[in-house]
Amino acid sequence: MTAPARRTLLKALAAAPALSALAVPQAAAATGIVKPLPPEYFTLRGTNAEARYESFADTGPLTPNARFFVRNHTSTPVLDATGWRLTVWGDGLHGGGPVHFTHGQLRDLPAVTRTALIECAGNGRSLYATQQGETVTGTPWTLGAVGAARWRGARLSDVLRLAGIAGDAVDVMPRGLDDEYVTGGVSLGRVRRPLPVAKALDDVILAYEMNGEPLPYDHGHPVRLVVPSWVGIASIKWLGDIEVSRAPLASPWNTEYYRMFGEAYPPGGSAPLTRQTLKSAYELPFGATLETGRTHRLTGRAWSALAPVREVDVSVDGGAHWRPARLLDAPRRNGWVRWTAPWHPHRPGPATLLARVTDADGNTQPERAVPNTQGYLFNAVVRHPVTLV
Repeated sequence: MTAPARRTLLKALAAAPALSALAVPQAAAATGIVKPLPPEYFTLRGTNAEARYESFADTGPLTPNARFFVRNHTSTPVLDATGWRLTVWGDGLHGGGPVHFTHGQLRDLPAVTRTALIECAGNGRSLYATQQGETVTGTPWTLGAVGAARWRGARLSDVLRLAGIAGDAVDVMPRGLDDEYVTGGVSLGRVRRPLPVAKALDDVILAYEMNGEPLPYDHGHPVRLVVPSWVGIASIKWLGDIEVSRAPLASPWNTEYYRMFGEAYPPGGSAPLTRQTLKSAYELPFGATLETGRTHRLTGRAWSALAPVREVDVSVDGGAHWRPARLLDAPRRNGWVRWTAPWHPHRPGPATLLARVTDADGNTQPERAVPNTQGYLFNAVVRHPVTLV
């Protein structure tokens, strides 16, 4: 595709209406989020809703759709699947495209189901400040910008091959149908981020169902990308088009954002973020009050995007002593495990609880995360304060 032709198609896609809008529930007025956001389950953070991590304690291995965190750059578009279509285009296709797929055509393709976590790259960002004294920018997530779901949809590889992907294509760039993101008075366009062809042809799906239900509006209806084990920004919601290119592609979401900048990294920053990291945490509010003289069943979750979880160790005395927790789920790739450990405290006063995950490849949470200016990929052992009475 020539440069003028590429610019013409980009303008046409940008100008295209974002499909038929339905009536938006009143809850969207303040946050741009459609679903109810009860305070016992969510903390509101601008256009985002963080799940209260402690509220996962009464859920199973999958996060209910109503409890799943929401990460929006702007507001949730309410789109009609019957008018939706996906445009695949670019010089990485034989003939350059564009090729279009309707929702019905996508559902006619062989369906696959993947159980996978979606986790924001900034999950745990606030802990750089509260736990390590580091100044970082971005949404101050604690630990609730993560959720696990069973996603069902078509393989991205099937769609790309039907569209005629060329053997020398190197990147694809999915783009959403949400509003253009404006920061500092400058529009960065609709959210989009390149994905290497090798990953696109591996385990990525175009999901239209979440936990056995049609994909909810806030989670990408009608269709979203699900990119297992990678940072959440890769799993573009409200998918509208995919550019396929024989040359590397770029957007603000892999140049200005979602790279590591700081003293520990090169002056131009790290390579664009791909895989997530590993975490473990207690399903307790920070600063929780617990009674002495009785046995508590401490619970939590642990996960690694690098390999299945192997073990979780816990400490109730700030790291002086460690013991293994009992895993409640079979470890699996791209998922988390629930764990439990009993504790019978005797003395009142402050205490610090720690949990540390080690995965099957030997990756273990460090005591301190390497800081970066935008607060990505916090992976240190979380220091969890409680008060005993």
